[in-house]
Amino acid sequence: MTQGPFLYDDDPMPLHTGTPRNRNGTLIALISATVLIAVLMVGGMVLFKGTASDQAEEVAGVFTKALAAGDTETAYGLICDSERGRITPDQLAGDYLQPGTPTITGSRGERIDDEPVRYVQVRWDDGGSTTTTELTVVPEGGTKVCGTSTGG
Repeated sequence: MTQGPFLYDDDPMPLHTGTPRNRNGTLIALISATVLIAVLMVGGMVLFKGTASDQAEEVAGVFTKALAAGDTETAYGLICDSERGRITPDQLAGDYLQPGTPTITGSRGERIDDEPVRYVQVRWDDGGSTTTTELTVVPEGGTKVCGTSTGG
């Protein structure tokens, strides 16, 4: 050992002199708490935002009601980017609006090119006649309407 003046009067002592403590309980509790928080966050997301079906039907309802009321600004804000590039707000009613009052009757989900797509059925009741359309709804920076077909 080296000789010389030490900062303290005693020789340097080893830092860890006792037997190590077992911390497995702390690690298990930490991992369990992390998993529990993740599960609660996913459950909360579904609870507060709704399922994909709920979101798609809500957006389709707002979209069709805005069109029926002549509010093209709101309806145009709910279409996807590819539709914005294809049509102007003035052309929106011509492509999507049907005569009558819109009612959402249901939806179905599918995956196209590994992306989720919802097809929302809309019944347009015009007194004695009804028209059925199907809106294509995609998740694109929020839930957006991205096309329509008649008789879906």
